[in-house]
Amino acid sequence: MTKKSAIQVEKVNTQIVNWLKTYAENAKVNGFVIGISGGVDSAVTSTLCAQTGLKVLCVEMPIHQAPSHVTRGREHIEQLKQRFPNVSSTEADLTGVFETFKKAVPDDSDTAKVHLALANTRARLRMTTLYYFAGIHGLLVAGTGNKVEDFGVGFYTKYGDGGVDLSPIADLMKSEVYLLGRYLQIPESILKASPTDGLFGDDRTDEDQLGASYDELEWAMLENEAGKSAEDFSGREKIVFEIYKRLNNINQHKMLAIPVCFITK
Repeated sequence: MTKKSAIQVEKVNTQIVNWLKTYAENAKVNGFVIGISGGVDSAVTSTLCAQTGLKVLCVEMPIHQAPSHVTRGREHIEQLKQRFPNVSSTEADLTGVFETFKKAVPDDSDTAKVHLALANTRARLRMTTLYYFAGIHGLLVAGTGNKVEDFGVGFYTKYGDGGVDLSPIADLMKSEVYLLGRYLQIPESILKASPTDGLFGDDRTDEDQLGASYDELEWAMLENEAGKSAEDFSGREKIVFEIYKRLNNINQHKMLAIPVCFITK
């Protein structure tokens, strides 16, 4: 699998920061609110938002969260607040809310569908929380999805982490987010950590769920855009390409506009 070309991180950084600031000023809002997960995407997004000089509120929203995720998230927030006086933070522990929700929709079955539905519920509770803070502080909810997740394999929750006002890094591949992260000097602990959505309350990584690494999926996304098909590859490349195509197809409902039944006049 061929290596991707590197972006010009300084120019990309400047472009995104200017875009964020212009959008916020035109929308006449005070700044941005971002959910901090302890992962590279939210760390990079919050740092980009901080550079605008506008108000940035970082929100921790643990739901039975792994201690390592909490530690990385807090390390990033503290570093960001030291670097940028316009950054503040708050925590909303949603564990109790999540448990109350589970009691309100009782289902004793222990199936993969139930586990997935509850994982998506975590993401939707967090989206609701971010919009609460956005509403009372006059902020925009900044999305943290990258290009592979948002437009490649649809690896996000509809109306969960997909429910945002704007997406600063959605045109960047995951590898490019890492390059930008190093340029922005986000904590090394985050750069070295295996990507995970943390929605299942265990140690499964994104690669465990997807069946392929982000580097592999980036390769498949580029090959698909070039018009290639599974028949053009063999071995691991063929497997990865088929994984990409399957996920891209089944998650089109997330990436396309909501279907509307237009009534004939």
